[in-house]
Amino acid sequence: MDRDQAVEKLRNTLNVSRETISKLHSYEKLLIQWNPRVNLVAKSTIPDIWVRHFLDSAQIWRYKPKKCTKWLDLGTGAGFPGMVLALIAADDRDGVEFTFAESDQRKAAFLQFTARELGLSPNIAITRIENLTKLGADVISARALAPLNTLLRYAEPHATENTLCIFLKGEKIDKELTEAQEYWKFTAKQSGSISNPTGKIVQIRNIRRAINK
Repeated sequence: MDRDQAVEKLRNTLNVSRETISKLHSYEKLLIQWNPRVNLVAKSTIPDIWVRHFLDSAQIWRYKPKKCTKWLDLGTGAGFPGMVLALIAADDRDGVEFTFAESDQRKAAFLQFTARELGLSPNIAITRIENLTKLGADVISARALAPLNTLLRYAEPHATENTLCIFLKGEKIDKELTEAQEYWKFTAKQSGSISNPTGKIVQIRNIRRAINK
């Protein structure tokens, strides 16, 4: 899939507006400018930003529950998926409050600068995930951050009985699910990725620690 095809999927499959596409172009320029100094994404993925990063992140929006006011993005890094989702949310005027958890000071500075440039106002928590104040989030997301067992440990303090966790995972997800079930009880559903033929979007609810673990 090339850049133009990614833009077409964003517009036609995910209903992303022209205004948001324009802001994604601005986001792309900022990321390219900052990347040599901050190492936001692998240099090899720069030519494929629209597929590897923008489309990959944006597809999560399809799974947003109707009731969603607080969204926690774990390990936001260069803004994926959190910044892309915040742009879509702003266009939809859904009133979702985003919190980006990012402990790296330089990446957090990029997130702060980019958010201002794009007209967004997320909460940017510059701290380790383990030190976050409990949020009671409606949705918790993460991409390329950690194995599922670790993600559930990060998410559990911020989850309620109604929280939906949406994690972008790869082809090893079945193994990760099996390993996580040794320590956690939860319900999980998998969907295929529209940006990566081996990618999976995993939706998890009802996170509870397994007895004696």
